[in-house]
Amino acid sequence: MDKNNPPLATASLIWPPPEQPPDAQAAAVADTLAAQVARTMYAEDHSSRHLAIEVLECRAGYARLRMTIKPEHTNGHGLCHGGYQFLLADSAFAYACNSFNQRAVAAGCAIEFLRAAHEGDVLTAEAIRVQQGKRTGVYDIRVTNDKSALVALMRGKSATIKGTILEGDPHE
Repeated sequence: MDKNNPPLATASLIWPPPEQPPDAQAAAVADTLAAQVARTMYAEDHSSRHLAIEVLECRAGYARLRMTIKPEHTNGHGLCHGGYQFLLADSAFAYACNSFNQRAVAAGCAIEFLRAAHEGDVLTAEAIRVQQGKRTGVYDIRVTNDKSALVALMRGKSATIKGTILEGDPHE
């Protein structure tokens, strides 16, 4: 054995420690709450409804939304305007970071446009929580087209604010 490089205990090599499997019942309750929050948010989400964005799925820390690119979403090059791609990604981010029934807003976002989208394309934005602190969270959002090609990647930072989406006890 080399005295300058003693062997490390196996347990010390695992960092961070592996996550424990989630409690299935607690996860189901959290996902039910997330779905209730999404329905309530969508009723007041005039922008998403106006653009016919569909909320396909919302679970705790996760959301998947879809939008079809229409002629009015295209720019002077005949491509989907990046602002609409950002709006779809930002909407998925909003549903994911509010899914815990604690109001949250975007504190910052960065997007990379990777592939052009065209009129008629069906874009899907999938947001997932990467990290959650006391008041801020980090979410990664993937935007894909109907051929499953990656169109854009966004990272968003959320900040919680006062209030909840659902009033009272959502489990009543």
